[in-house]
Amino acid sequence: MVVTGFKATRARRLAPAGREADRILAAGRAPVERGFAHLKNWRVLTKLRTDPARATHLLRALLLLANIETIRGN
Repeated sequence: MVVTGFKATRARRLAPAGREADRILAAGRAPVERGFAHLKNWRVLTKLRTDPARATHLLRALLLLANIETIRGN
């Protein structure tokens, strides 16, 4: 499922509820986009050919070493 925000037009501005929904969506999306940006800079992952479970453990270790923290639920 893909969740997208609300879009305002020139003729119709967003209601406060739509702006709040966009703000919440952006707050949840920002850490994920930042994580992907870091991963793109780590070229070691471009040639990773291994079991997905092993790759998950490797990725978690790399993120821990890079001190990337994501607060869940906020």
